[in-house]
Order: sequence, then C-alpha cells, then structure tokens
Amino acid sequence: AMSTMNLNGVSRPDNQSKNRVTHLSFVRSIMLIARREFRDALSSKWFLLYTIAFTTLAIGVSFLSLAGSGEHGFAGFGKTAAGLLNLIMLVVPLMALTAGAGTIAGERERGTLLYLLAQPLSRTELLLGKYVGLAIALICSLCIGFGLSAGLLAWRAGGVGAGSFLMLVVFASVLALSMLSLGVLISVQSRRAGVATGISLFVWLGLVFLSDLGLMAGTVLFKLRVQEVFALAIINPLQAFKMNVIINLNASLDVLGPVGMYASQEFGESLPWLLTGVIVLWCLLPLAVAIMIFRKRGGI
Repeated sequence: AMSTMNLNGVSRPDNQSKNRVTHLSFVRSIMLIARREFRDALSSKWFLLYTIAFTTLAIGVSFLSLAGSGEHGFAGFGKTAAGLLNLIMLVVPLMALTAGAGTIAGERERGTLLYLLAQPLSRTELLLGKYVGLAIALICSLCIGFGLSAGLLAWRAGGVGAGSFLMLVVFASVLALSMLSLGVLISVQSRRAGVATGISLFVWLGLVFLSDLGLMAGTVLFKLRVQEVFALAIINPLQAFKMNVIINLNASLDVLGPVGMYASQEFGESLPWLLTGVIVLWCLLPLAVAIMIFRKRGGI
C-alpha cells in the first residue's frame, strides 16, 4: 500500500513512499550541482586548452599511423589504438587530476563553498554532484579527441580494428574517472586551489614517471621477486590500464618482460578482470574517502 490511515481516517504516506521521495530528492540535488559544474567546466580556459591539446595530439598520432602503413593500405584503428596508449597515460591523468583538484578547494578559496553549503543539500550531494558534472565534462572532452581521430581513420582506412579503438575509449574514460576521484580527494583536504593543483601535479609525476623508475630501482636494490614486482605494478592504476589495453589489443604481455610473462601464466583469462577491478577500485575508494572527510569537517 502506498499510504496508511491514521486514527482520524486521514491517509498518510508510508515509509516506502517517503524513501522514494528522499531518493528522488537526492538524485535531483546531485544533478543540479552536476549541471552547474558541467557549465563551469565548459567555460574554463584550462579545460578548453586540455581538450584542444588532447584532440590535436590524438589526430597527430592518427596521421603518423596512417603515414607509416605504406602505400598499399592504412594502419587502421588497431595500430592507432596502440599508438595512443602512451599519449593517454600522459595526458588523461593530468587532465583529470587537475580538474578534480579545483573542485572543493576552488570553491573554498573563492568563498562560494559557504554559499553552496547553505543550500538545502547535504555535503555528500554537493561532492557527488561536482564529481558527476566533471566526469561528464571529462568524458565529453575525450570523446571529442577520440571522435575526430576515429573519423579520420574511418575516412582513410575503413573500419578495420574499430572494436579495439572503442575498447581504448572505454578504458581511457574509466582511467579518467579514477584520476578524477583522486583529484577530488586532494581538493577536499586542501585550503587553496593552488596548493591542490601543485599536489595533483606531484601525484601525476609520481604515477607517470617515478613509478617505473622507482619499481626498477626497488627491484635491483631489494631483489624483489617477480610476484612482488607484479603486485607493486598493478597498484598503480596507470600500469593496470596499460596491461589491460595490451591484453585487449590481443598483444602478448611478454613485451613487459618477466612480470608480463608471470601475469599471463599465473592469472590467464582472469587477468583482464583483475586489472579492471583495480582501476574501478581507484574510482570508488578515493571518492568514498573524500566523502567521509568532507562530511566530518565541522567548517568549510
């Protein structure tokens, strides 16, 4: 029943109806904040610059792939997807981390966070709304770059390997969401947007550059076993993304050396699910921690 009768015979909504109204209000608040955040992202000159840079580089990689295919055909989507792998690992984390770093810290520095918290919405709704809005903007930005690159390839090379290219778009979007979660966590704990951006740049450098060098140095100094090296490698979401893309391009992980060979032999067909789970965990865990910290803050 949708309602119950009180002693005076007046109907009143039951708990199920109240919960449904609460859920609708929760989703509506998130979408309102997400719409505002999406508009702000589109009007940001930095976001526009990132989009133009990524689109230009993606089209440039496509041209190089086409030029290197010889005169009797074109490389198609598969070779371009492989060429875009390193570009994605460099540019996408930088875009997402810096975008997330400015969410709460930027509002706090401008003095608008107090105004937002005075509205009839919870801190969880505010943070999730800003995350959803930025996530949509990031995915739209990536789709512009990938879409123009795919259009060029389809025009010159046909649709050979389009499935691999689509897979790359999906994985790149999930990687962007994981880095956005980490950026939001940094933003929640920072008082100024400049500080949050600086920390996000250091995190980006650590994930992109220092992880490989540090892993190599640690392997030599501490004589790590291949199992330990593999465990340390997949903790990094960028390394998990790279291995997952290589597997789904039907390439062998032997190109990664003993670690790749160990991963293929030990986990077999379950390896893509393990790597995907690591990246999804990076999407959920930093965002959950950010929500907990933001909710427990007494002030702004």
